[in-house]
Amino acid sequence: MMPGNLTYDQLKNQVSSGLVDTVLVCLVDMQGRLMGKRFHAQNFIDSSYAETHCCNYLLATDLEMATPEGYASSGWSQGYGDFVMKPDLETLRPVPWLDGTVMVLCDVLDHRTHQAVPHSPRQVLKRQIERLREKGFELKAATELEFFIFEKSFDQIRKGGFRDLEPISGYNQDYHIFQTSKEENIMRPLRNHLFNAGIPVECSKGEAERGQEELNIRYDAALRCADHHTIAKHAAKEIAWQQGHAISFLPKWDQHMVGSAAHVHQSLWQAEKPVFYDPNAEYGMSALIRQYLAGLIKYAPDYMLFLAPNINSYKRFTSGSFAPTKAVWSIDNRTAGFRLCAEGTSAVRVECRIGGSDINPYLAIATQLAAGMKGIEERLECPLPAMGDVYTIKDAPALPITLRDAVDALSASDMLKEALGEEVVLHYIRAGEVEQEAFNKVVTDWEIARGFERS
Repeated sequence: MMPGNLTYDQLKNQVSSGLVDTVLVCLVDMQGRLMGKRFHAQNFIDSSYAETHCCNYLLATDLEMATPEGYASSGWSQGYGDFVMKPDLETLRPVPWLDGTVMVLCDVLDHRTHQAVPHSPRQVLKRQIERLREKGFELKAATELEFFIFEKSFDQIRKGGFRDLEPISGYNQDYHIFQTSKEENIMRPLRNHLFNAGIPVECSKGEAERGQEELNIRYDAALRCADHHTIAKHAAKEIAWQQGHAISFLPKWDQHMVGSAAHVHQSLWQAEKPVFYDPNAEYGMSALIRQYLAGLIKYAPDYMLFLAPNINSYKRFTSGSFAPTKAVWSIDNRTAGFRLCAEGTSAVRVECRIGGSDINPYLAIATQLAAGMKGIEERLECPLPAMGDVYTIKDAPALPITLRDAVDALSASDMLKEALGEEVVLHYIRAGEVEQEAFNKVVTDWEIARGFERS
């Protein structure tokens, strides 16, 4: 039996026996990272299990933890006040790769009203789950997470100016057992520690590049899927650091290599039965999955920013790279933006192949769910599946190819403003603008080498 989450009573017993002395109290930030505090375990069970506080800039910052202007929710003019971090005790779990440590994830509440902060990533997903529940359905989802392992440590790479990066292996290791055996000092503890933390890891495998791995976690209810994805990314970095290596989830760190994705599998269920399956229909596809898939396709530009949130995200989308460039679906075809998996069986589902390894899973799943629900509400007709090499289909609807295009598409999305709330959409539009503005100021090595002498 796989270990599950801790109960509060189990935690109290472990603290009193001396097995646990530290509780990581974490929220998920806009970038999908864990932020929070380390509590002495006795203090946590005495009082802080109810709530603690943090600065509200944590949901209005960028990758560098800067404090950019332009957010309505917090800023210098408002003095950067507090949020309440409310531990979700159902997420209590051991952290086996850190001695004497457990973790809990928090919901983020307004300090004055104690109402959920609407742009908090967990709350964004919770709102869509509730909208779906009102229709009588539950979303189950799973993610495939790709990343690169490097020879050097994070500190060595940073001190070297992020130059001369060398992956841990010397050749393409896709499905390669011998090559990935050399990486088991990282991957074996990652799989086992996550499993012992109550995260249902299925497997890891070598991916299609030097030093590239993929981690697969079993499908679960949407919120737990996002929780598992986020904790797995955090664990991967910490465990690699413990072994003297670096792991990167940058979608495209070398122009000559393929990028790293985060594919999202999804299906709707009702009374614990999959409703995407119809044994009497073509490919086993029910009317519901066809409408849901049509919504994903129609509104893909609207939620592109949540699948590709950073400047670097868009470097993945090139022909022949296994990163899709067209908003079409196909049957078991890895060149399409959406792949129908397990056709003709009760496991039939949609795989979105667009997102990069830098997604915030709460936002990526929430916005896809909103698009799929809209497809059901509008009873959209599902287009015919694309065939062959989708990269070569000239009239297929293209996805936004730059961050600026994605921000513009989100700005024009009435669907997401209705589903998420306009204030939430404006918050993440500003996040995209901040990323673009930061990049616009930078003179890159490419520009200097290209034009220094020849301009």
